[in-house]
Amino acid sequence: MKVLALDASNRPLSIAVLEDQQILATTTTTIHQKHAQYLLPIIDQLMDDCGLAPDDLDRVVVAYGPGSYTGIRIATATAKVLAFTLGIKLVGVSSLQTLALNFTREGQLVNPIFDARNQNLFTGLYRIQDGKPMVVIPDQHVSLERWLAKLADYQNESIIGVADANHFKAQLPSNFTLVQNLNNLPQAANLGLFGQTLPPVQDIDTFVPNYLRLTKAEADWQKLHPEEDSNSYVEKI
Repeated sequence: MKVLALDASNRPLSIAVLEDQQILATTTTTIHQKHAQYLLPIIDQLMDDCGLAPDDLDRVVVAYGPGSYTGIRIATATAKVLAFTLGIKLVGVSSLQTLALNFTREGQLVNPIFDARNQNLFTGLYRIQDGKPMVVIPDQHVSLERWLAKLADYQNESIIGVADANHFKAQLPSNFTLVQNLNNLPQAANLGLFGQTLPPVQDIDTFVPNYLRLTKAEADWQKLHPEEDSNSYVEKI
C-alpha cells in the first residue's frame, strides 16, 4: 500500500510518503506557516524523489483538526481532492492524536495541547495501548481551568504534555512533564503508519475539518439560521 500523509494543523508542516511499513520520504518544516503556498510543491517533490506518480497512491491520510482553521482546511481540501480524483481511500486522524503518535511506552498518558488563546485549549488525553494512542478523554475545546480539573482524576499517574505551554507552565500539575524538540512536532511518517490501520472515510464529499468550535462565519450563519444545525452550513457552502 502506497500512502501519502500530511499534517498542516499548526505552524509545522509535515508530509510523508510510505509503502506499507517503509518510509520512502518525509519532510517537516517549521520555518513558515505558508501552507497554501508550500503544501503541493512539497508533495510533488517527495513523490518525484520516490519515483512515484499520483496514480501510484492507494491512500491519503490527513490530520484534520483541531488546530489552525486555515491549515486544517487546506490539508483536508487537498486530501479530499486527491482521494476523489485518484479514486483512492481517504483517512482522517485527529491532529492531537497525531502528536500522541510520537510516544510508544505502554500505558503512558499523553496530553497533546494546542493553544486556542484566551486561556482556552484544544486538547485531549490519550493512553498508549499496544503502541498506539487510544482516547481517554475525547478531543475538545475547553478552558485551561476546566481541563486542569479533569486532569486531577489522573494525579497518581505521570502525564506527558505535548505543547508549547510555557505561558501557563506554572499552572500545570506536578505529575505533568512537557516534552521538547522533535517529540513536540507532528511526524507525518507516524501519521501514515497509523492511518494504514484505520478504516477509510465512507463518504468523501461529507468529510470536513474537525474545528471543535465554530468559525466566525459559521457562528454568524447560525445566528441567521437558528432552526438549522451546523452541518447545514457546510452543505450549503
